[in-house]
Amino acid sequence: MQKIYENITSIAGPILLVEGVEGIKYEELVEIQVPNEKSRMGKVLEADGDRALVQMFESPQGLATKGLKAKFLGKIATLGVSTDLLGRVLNGSGKPLDGGPEIVPEKIIDISGAPINPYSRTFPSDFIQTGISSLDVMNTLVRGQKLPVFSGSGLPHAELATQIARQAKVNDGSEFAVVFGAMGVTFEEAMYFQREFERTGAIEKATLFLNTAADPVIERIAVPRMALSYAEYLAFEKDMHVLVVLTDMTNYAEALREVSAARKEVPGRRGYPGYLYTDLSTIYERAGRIKTAKGSVTQMPILSMPEDDITHPIPDLTGYITEGQFVLDRGLHQKKISPPVDVLKSLSRLAGAGMGEGKTRDEHSKLKDQLFACYARGKDVRELAVVLGESSLSDIDKIYLKFADNFEKEFIGQGYDVERTIIESLDLGWELLGPFPDNELKRVKQDVIEEYHPRYKKKS
Repeated sequence: MQKIYENITSIAGPILLVEGVEGIKYEELVEIQVPNEKSRMGKVLEADGDRALVQMFESPQGLATKGLKAKFLGKIATLGVSTDLLGRVLNGSGKPLDGGPEIVPEKIIDISGAPINPYSRTFPSDFIQTGISSLDVMNTLVRGQKLPVFSGSGLPHAELATQIARQAKVNDGSEFAVVFGAMGVTFEEAMYFQREFERTGAIEKATLFLNTAADPVIERIAVPRMALSYAEYLAFEKDMHVLVVLTDMTNYAEALREVSAARKEVPGRRGYPGYLYTDLSTIYERAGRIKTAKGSVTQMPILSMPEDDITHPIPDLTGYITEGQFVLDRGLHQKKISPPVDVLKSLSRLAGAGMGEGKTRDEHSKLKDQLFACYARGKDVRELAVVLGESSLSDIDKIYLKFADNFEKEFIGQGYDVERTIIESLDLGWELLGPFPDNELKRVKQDVIEEYHPRYKKKS
């Protein structure tokens, strides 16, 4: 039953205090009736006795408590879903932005979702190919995994996000889709995302939820939940493998901080609410696979670290919840390496589950370890050369130095329009290891070296 209350006693930012209420529930939708104006929407943030805190979806600018009425609708935020949403661009309320027809839903779902019962989960496995060598070979993405991208202000995470979203695929013929959620981005970024998906044709297998910085803060908080709710529908009811890309989680956390401040809550680290860890976990833990469905939900949340500080609360807490990180480096970006991925700081804890089985897994794993080891030593030699001069280096040190340069330029720096298969990426790795003598390739067995090393291939 819908109830209307006139006793709105205060407005603090987007938060209204309504007194004298009865039977009001958490997350319930509210219609704010404004005299001589169009009604505005909100939802219940907190219900305590006969008082309710309501957060408005739109700016409260110009409103006064006099004459306002709150109509509690008795329902929560939902999203109408169907497979017809693939190929569509929606706003943070789930309404079309692409000029297409209204959505005819097959089902109405609650965007709050529910955590997956640990008993129902099955371990993430199988490979998702992104076409990016530094990800596919060095930090393999696995179906059902949550692997965040740690970026920084001014770094090209928008370009990386669109490249991952348009190139990602599974190689076993299963149905695959991408759900892309953008939060608090600029209008230019939102248009860039939409234009790139349409230009490359990737929009056909994708659904975009776009929230700009000018849109209501509450939509920013709703976007990841809408994106994940639709992904769960495709994965667990339509048996599809779904990759969810969320950018920028820093804007999401800032929206939480804004709402928390309006509610006058005691702040935690750097002013963020004390429940930031819990709130982020309700998003990240919605990735996974379950025993009763063929599909999976894989997450790649992207966040820009304030001042490139990896100990900042947002990346710090994200790292506790997720299974690794993919780190962008400002130094590589300044050297015009794109995408500027620091593979030594990056990690995929579930990489082994995506490398196949038996000999295939062993070959991929050992090559990855060898590339890591050679690149790490090459960077050490580069620092030594700065101090002592390149002329003081031994012959083998010069090979490592040249490898580090070539690894950055050719393997990491493939550009945003180049897509490589996993085989092409592995072959490129062996090609870069070509100048090394066998005794320097300590991470790879001799029979594998003789099978793949360019020197032996030429002999055969």
